[in-house]
Amino acid sequence: MSVMAAPVDRLKQLENIEKEIASALQFAGHAVGELSKDTPKIKQVESQTTQFLKTLENVESGLLKQINYLTQVSTGQPHEGSSYAAHKDLLMTFHRQEHVRNGLNELEKIKGSMLQDRQRQFMPKMEPK
Repeated sequence: MSVMAAPVDRLKQLENIEKEIASALQFAGHAVGELSKDTPKIKQVESQTTQFLKTLENVESGLLKQINYLTQVSTGQPHEGSSYAAHKDLLMTFHRQEHVRNGLNELEKIKGSMLQDRQRQFMPKMEPK
């Protein structure tokens, strides 16, 4: 089996699902068309409706299989939810960390300035001789 066989098979499956969607729409159209008549044939409406529902179930099943396949091959594991919230929390944590760091640097500057002022006050002035 070649490497390209799996993608080709998946595309064929999607093509079949597309055809089934078209069939489902035809069944629905025939049922609605029959209902719009002055004297609809109930058996024909029921038959078209049943065919529509069966086709719709096949479409749903096929699409679910495709979605499950895509979630597994895209991550290597079944889908476990979005990581957006965790990523956003991480970015917000970095932002808060930077904000705290800036605040601490500002306090350090103020402390240094105050220490210099205090040293100047208490240092005895040297008088020239």
